[in-house]
Amino acid sequence: MGTPDFIREIRATAGHQLLLLPGVSAIVFDDEGRVLLGRRVDTGGWSIIGGIPEPGEQPADTAVREVYEETAVRCVAERVVLVQALKPVTYPNGDECQYMDITFRCRAVGGEARVNDDESLDVGWFAVDALPALQEFALFRIKQALTDEPTWFEPTTSG
Repeated sequence: MGTPDFIREIRATAGHQLLLLPGVSAIVFDDEGRVLLGRRVDTGGWSIIGGIPEPGEQPADTAVREVYEETAVRCVAERVVLVQALKPVTYPNGDECQYMDITFRCRAVGGEARVNDDESLDVGWFAVDALPALQEFALFRIKQALTDEPTWFEPTTSG
């Protein structure tokens, strides 16, 4: 899907200035304990599934929607794994964004994993002890989703 229409409308007046945007990531496990990953068109690398909520959309609904849109897998969100403000990014066109990521642990409940949109080159299930090369962003989220710890967040830096 790429950039949502509402972001394009904001960019028409805001230009390339930094936008703080919500982001949602989904760590989806199947009944065998495998994790669902997608190989991204933009980087060619494997990653977890994620996206931006539509205006008014609840974050858990975003996770479920994005998983289906990208992989054709139906899932349910079980719990929040972490909340983290990510470092600002600058895209090749000059747009600057900073995402507030909410990561959910999800459970697959149906569908067959396949490329279901134009954002993925491939999708698949991977055993957690046999993951393809992943960025630390994805590895940390998978690790946190495997624990029974409470929701992870960055400790406060002010006293």
